[in-house]
Amino acid sequence: MAYPRIIENLIEKLTKLPGVGRRSAERIVFWLLENPREDVLGLSEDIVKLKDNLTFCRICNNLSETEVCMICSDANRRDDMICVVESPKDVLAIEKTGQYHGSYHVLLGVVSPAEGKGPEGLRLNQLINRVKNQNVTEVILATDADTEGETTALFIVDRLKEFKVKVSRIGVGIPMGSAVEYADLSTLGMSLNSRREIQP
Repeated sequence: MAYPRIIENLIEKLTKLPGVGRRSAERIVFWLLENPREDVLGLSEDIVKLKDNLTFCRICNNLSETEVCMICSDANRRDDMICVVESPKDVLAIEKTGQYHGSYHVLLGVVSPAEGKGPEGLRLNQLINRVKNQNVTEVILATDADTEGETTALFIVDRLKEFKVKVSRIGVGIPMGSAVEYADLSTLGMSLNSRREIQP
């Protein structure tokens, strides 16, 4: 016997979320049914706010509720050092180490020829303009240690060759094939501290 159509529709939509299979989707639906209407409405309002009120920082592309994110607005951060990451989740992972006090640049993707994603889809021109105009002394490449992350890092190194800026890569600690967001705090902190300069 099948659930009513309205439940089946919601289960189908929930299974599109990462890590949510049919059993998990069913549990979520019944949690929604069993809890007060105001809790469910509050959840749905927060989901809508997530889409309507979040934007990308005009400086670094991190997620923000304002035009400029909290990190770029912080006068105590070093703006001569830029850590380049793939996504806003990576910013949060690095921030949790408490060992980095510079600024960020979020690419919002990687170079992936297999998926038809080239460098033109990334926010690289924005990074180049920051290096030109911000008196940047070091660019730290903190893309993932997988094929796409390495390809992206090498492309950025090539684009930065014309500038007198130190380019380093996070080093020891993050194994090949792993993602920055899943690294534990001590490993990520060690990787930042053991970054190496990349020679073009």
